[in-house]
Amino acid sequence: MTKSELKQVLEDKQMEEALELLEEAEEGGLSELELVESLGLLRDEALNDALIQALQEEGVNITYIPAEE
Repeated sequence: MTKSELKQVLEDKQMEEALELLEEAEEGGLSELELVESLGLLRDEALNDALIQALQEEGVNITYIPAEE
């Protein structure tokens, strides 16, 4: 999925926060993001993977933190 396709899907599904993350990364305003690996960013695994990949392509360093028990 291209970045423009990803943006369109996020817009269609009204996932504004995810879209804002991507736009912030494109503008250079997001350099690092901490994620709980078991949760990710989105419930949809394919979209989650596409968004994380797009963020990394924009230079965002993804740091995975362990889930709290």
